[in-house]
Amino acid sequence: MKHLILPLAICLGALAAACGGSSSSTTTTPPPALGFTNADLNGQYAFEMSGSNGNGLIARVGSFTANGSGTITAAVEDVNDAGVGFSTVQFTGGTYSIGSDGRGTLTLTGGALGGALGLNIALSSKTGGVAVQTDGNAVSSGSFDLQSANSFSLTAISGQYAFDLSGQDANGAPLAVVGEFAANSGGGLTGGTVDVNDGSNPGPSPTAPIPAAAFMLDPTFGTSNGRGTVTINGQAVVFYMVDGTRLRFLEEDTTAITVGDAFLQTGTIPTQVANLNANFAFISAGAAVLGNLGTIARAGSGAFNAGAVSNIFLDDNNAGNHTSRGPDSGTYTIDAAGSGRGTFMFTDSSAGTFSYIFYLFSPTQAVLLEISNGLVGSGSMSAQPSSVSTAALAGNYVFNWSGVTIPSAGNIGFEEDFIGQYAQASAGSLAGTSDFTEPGSTSSRGPIFIGVPLSGTFNATGTGRNTYQVTVSPGNGAPSSTIHFAAYVAAGNTIYVVTTDSNRVTAGSVTPQGAP
Repeated sequence: MKHLILPLAICLGALAAACGGSSSSTTTTPPPALGFTNADLNGQYAFEMSGSNGNGLIARVGSFTANGSGTITAAVEDVNDAGVGFSTVQFTGGTYSIGSDGRGTLTLTGGALGGALGLNIALSSKTGGVAVQTDGNAVSSGSFDLQSANSFSLTAISGQYAFDLSGQDANGAPLAVVGEFAANSGGGLTGGTVDVNDGSNPGPSPTAPIPAAAFMLDPTFGTSNGRGTVTINGQAVVFYMVDGTRLRFLEEDTTAITVGDAFLQTGTIPTQVANLNANFAFISAGAAVLGNLGTIARAGSGAFNAGAVSNIFLDDNNAGNHTSRGPDSGTYTIDAAGSGRGTFMFTDSSAGTFSYIFYLFSPTQAVLLEISNGLVGSGSMSAQPSSVSTAALAGNYVFNWSGVTIPSAGNIGFEEDFIGQYAQASAGSLAGTSDFTEPGSTSSRGPIFIGVPLSGTFNATGTGRNTYQVTVSPGNGAPSSTIHFAAYVAAGNTIYVVTTDSNRVTAGSVTPQGAP
């Protein structure tokens, strides 16, 4: 699952004070010897990150080249910063180091005015992983994927794509966009369909057609880094190609800051409800635009069958107020024209109606837009395994959780971003290491913590709600805390998680880690 942008969370200006002097912690506990080395980061990788700094929302996409022995030989990125605007930065190089558990550091250097980007990363495999910014300039996290340089051409952009963009509009209100477009392999975007939910105008806009447009490869970085531009529904977007099946997007105009992905639609995309028949897990995060204007994260699951959704469970964290809902029931639709667009909705006896729009990019995966009354949110939806058990989930994992802490005594409240790696035993116990940024911690603690031991338990009981908790150890100044999650298992043993605690609204994913 891509990084979940949580706009309008808390006062963004607090970061400047919190980051006045950063510190970090380390641990003497060695990582497990899984066999990862610098050689496992080798090639060109497209990355995408989002978060916040003293100006507000910040998002970036880019590409770096790792030589397999600890050196970054080339890199370029595009950044959209709420306080500065849009810019393209070329780096002259950098370094990286990968530990045996797949965790490591990566620094891009020699940017404009001597700028650098410092990250901690965790490899899920040789083809990608997750990253958290640890240079103290922002609180952000995201992911990176191995690029196919042979596909850096307009001819590779061909077929129908489902896409999402999320962030904030020019007023600072949350904005989420999902849709589908067609590309003709000659640089043409020939049309499509889009759904928009903009917090400046509460309530989703009517589904609309996407005007034709042109994909253009950058004359400087197009063939070397897969960089290009396109206008989608009036939004000027820069993209980096992973390959012809995936583009990483960042809006580059002044009307909004949004970031997301486009996925080639593969397989037989359903055109009627009878062809979408499975249990699905889903996750969304965003903000209320009515009432308390708080950050909201939700995860759930339901059984889709012949237009009806049954056995729906939902965990809802609204500004620290957690509620478990279900079992509920509802309905769903599918676009007969084959765009992959569908909707589902259900009513909870105590909370009213929950409504969503999705665009499938395979028969079992979709980007998701939440349009429930008074809320703007976006996320993912994925078919679930036929059965879920604690023992079946045993193995190694990497994770990325992002959200906000709720202001309290000794805690100014702000965005927090976690990445890391752990092993789950067949009985459900967890042991691993986390790297995270948490500038809302008390002033006696630094906002950046590296190599902090993590332990926990995961009790998997099925395709519905599962209980999951982790404890971050109090090592060398890192704040000690136990974080409780509701967890829903998706395809490939990917796990969607949402916190159930009153002191944070944090959501994210946990992904199986392959062998090096």
